[in-house]
Amino acid sequence: MALPPPDPQFVLRGTSAAVHTLHFSCGGQEPDVPVLFSGSENGLIHVWNLKTHRVDTALDGHGRKSVYCVETMGGKNRLLSQGRDQRICLWDLAEGRTAVMDSVFMENVGFCRCSLLMVAQGRWLMAMAAKAMEEVQVLELPSKTSVCTLKPEVGAKLGMPMCLKLWQLSGGSQPLLLAGYEDGSVVLWNLSMGKALSQLACHQEPVMSLDFDSEKAKGISGSSEKVLSIWSLNEQQNLQVYKTHNLVNAGISDITIRPDKKIVATAGWDHRIRIFGWKKLKPLAVLDYHTATVHCVSFSNHKNPRERLLAAGSKDHRISICSCMEGHIAVES
Repeated sequence: MALPPPDPQFVLRGTSAAVHTLHFSCGGQEPDVPVLFSGSENGLIHVWNLKTHRVDTALDGHGRKSVYCVETMGGKNRLLSQGRDQRICLWDLAEGRTAVMDSVFMENVGFCRCSLLMVAQGRWLMAMAAKAMEEVQVLELPSKTSVCTLKPEVGAKLGMPMCLKLWQLSGGSQPLLLAGYEDGSVVLWNLSMGKALSQLACHQEPVMSLDFDSEKAKGISGSSEKVLSIWSLNEQQNLQVYKTHNLVNAGISDITIRPDKKIVATAGWDHRIRIFGWKKLKPLAVLDYHTATVHCVSFSNHKNPRERLLAAGSKDHRISICSCMEGHIAVES
């Protein structure tokens, strides 16, 4: 039985548009101020000061086209953003700068968010949907060198990639990619071999979002259906269904596992945020503050567990911020 939902700790207003993506940067030392980046349908990226609850900076680099992915690259002064203008922008925000430092043109016109993985100090891999409908391209940043293009076998009929997750077991291991596709499949790719290792039919509809816990070798995905699919990866690197969880209402926009791997949050088309224990997918809370589709959810990376937050961005132009402290949300033992 879910607990009564906690009220938002505070609400951020002022984007003047639907909020499509959120990303925290809270891991710095004092006097480094924790911030939240938000990307909106009007093409602006807002940098929110979490001490004052106000916008410190508004970044405009996507020609007023919707921004649907923001990620930091090793600190809050290096930012990557992705927009409907078919550009991925790299920003250097140090010393008050607000100009795009570099960009990558995407030949794909879909809504698939890119995925980032740091592979060495100052070196990143970025996976993104490619020009050919079913393909995924992987680049190295900041050099923008092509690493590989992942092409399904002829006749696979996966459709477009809808969501991507780069990951690796440890610093020295080979990077891998999990991709959710239009046909409802999740596929595990080996980047160095450029081939699919395993494929699993998780949904009847396109996979809208997925996240993966590399420590437990377990992932979760959602679609437009009334079901969450939880799947695992065995030692032979085969994907297999672990369990499913039925939802009251259909439609999941976003899923994220908290960095400590204790809870998972989903963003729903039914205006609600659902929080589950990650161990058994036990429902812990349903947050029903928003008045329109919730597009994105993000956990903060505060070092002190007592300061950790959950942010949700909605079509209603608002960003709700909730505390994730034990006591506010009863975490599974």
